[in-house]
Amino acid sequence: MKNNPLLLFVGCCAIPLILAYGALKFDWLPTAITNNGEFLSQEIKLKNWPKNNPKQWTIALNYSNECNTPCSEQLNALNNLYVALGKNQGKVDMAVMGSPNNKNLPWKIITEQQSLNPASLYLIDHMGLVVLEYPFKAEPQENRLVQKGLLKDLKKLLNYSRSS
Repeated sequence: MKNNPLLLFVGCCAIPLILAYGALKFDWLPTAITNNGEFLSQEIKLKNWPKNNPKQWTIALNYSNECNTPCSEQLNALNNLYVALGKNQGKVDMAVMGSPNNKNLPWKIITEQQSLNPASLYLIDHMGLVVLEYPFKAEPQENRLVQKGLLKDLKKLLNYSRSS
């Protein structure tokens, strides 16, 4: 029996195409998520954002009147996040949305209220679009992991923006 080169060529082309079609059709590929934060279900853009003279990215805490203890814990976390940014501190703003009890904060205060979860941290771009949410966790260890995820996402975004 003699091998037909045309049949061999068609087989080498058709088999990978059939496997690729099957992988897409039957969802064999794993879904990869690279971000640690949660995307918002609806687009929220802060109206007066350019007046704040924003930097490339902003980490904002939603400080509402409903939360006292969680918000004060998140204020401490905001300080720690700023220190953890290291050399990227010049590219990132820190802000508090709402009306905190302590007016002597070193961060920007944004009085514009949105329908956002209290005590959550948010990542906002330079155009005022709220991109990712990092919800507050009652357990300190879980909350620390959420904040580490925020830093990972932010460093990745800063690297992407530097390369473009």
